[in-house]
Amino acid sequence: MPQTSATGPTHRLVPSPAGRTHLVEQGDGPLVLLLHGFPESWYAWRHQLPALAAAGYRAVAVDVRGYGRSSRPAAVESYRMRELVEDNVAVVRALGERSAVVVGHDWGASIAATSALLRPEVFRAVGLLSVPYTPPGGQRPGEVFARMGGDEEFYVSYFQEPGRAEAEIEPDVRGWLAGFYAALSADTMPEADAPDPHFVGRGGRLRDRFPAGPLPHWLDEADLDVYAGEFERTGMTGALNRYRNMDRDWEDLADFAGAPVTQPSLFIGGSLDASTTWLADAIEAYPTTLPGLTTSHILKDCGHFLQQERPDETNRLLIEWLAGLR
Repeated sequence: MPQTSATGPTHRLVPSPAGRTHLVEQGDGPLVLLLHGFPESWYAWRHQLPALAAAGYRAVAVDVRGYGRSSRPAAVESYRMRELVEDNVAVVRALGERSAVVVGHDWGASIAATSALLRPEVFRAVGLLSVPYTPPGGQRPGEVFARMGGDEEFYVSYFQEPGRAEAEIEPDVRGWLAGFYAALSADTMPEADAPDPHFVGRGGRLRDRFPAGPLPHWLDEADLDVYAGEFERTGMTGALNRYRNMDRDWEDLADFAGAPVTQPSLFIGGSLDASTTWLADAIEAYPTTLPGLTTSHILKDCGHFLQQERPDETNRLLIEWLAGLR
């Protein structure tokens, strides 16, 4: 039986193409690389690190390029998907490993899937949380998102212009994050008939539709301090630059249009998460796009931040899946 790790999480900086990548690791055993989404940091995996360590794994949560203590290149194009994949490869190598299981949430899920697609010799299995896998190709993303809003503006389009979203967020990072997290969490999200917080009204701001009530149950004041403190120190540009490369990614990955991810895979989504429900067709296509899928779950009454909203259930599903890989 695996033994509980005797030590807590350890922070490290390792070299990567971006300059350096900050990571937090706990445990010994097969490497499991954990990739966070927007607008978070390694801290999004605080509940998974000890659980995976106790189950006999070397759990490593990184600050993705542009976040936290990892390097933040100045050029917008430095945040394209291919470069983030190579950051992940560099982390695996810096840790003295030849391969890893990669697990991602939100943007981290897209980065994890692309890492598995481009570097299958390094990433032997992939877990996706909240955002389903959609193969490269199709229509240019910028054009798709521009059409989604109708008279309003989809948040991805709103994020495109450098400095625009920063001007909304950075004067009150803590308040903005609190509203964003609440808007996408099951117990605090707006009612179904309220204006959708994924869209911006003409002349408005994204935060205009955030709920103004209490924090979601998974986020206390100390947790919010951790997230806000990092973004108050770094600013938001590095995080937002990921959105500003979607058309570049579409061009960069043209040779992989329609390509499946064939490694053993896992998907977990939340029944109340737009990232999952809007992409229901992508989930239905998994027999073709994720032929190695071994586990798929939709958590009832769960929102977007599922590994924090439902940590015990997420940990159990992850550990059961990982055990099956052995």
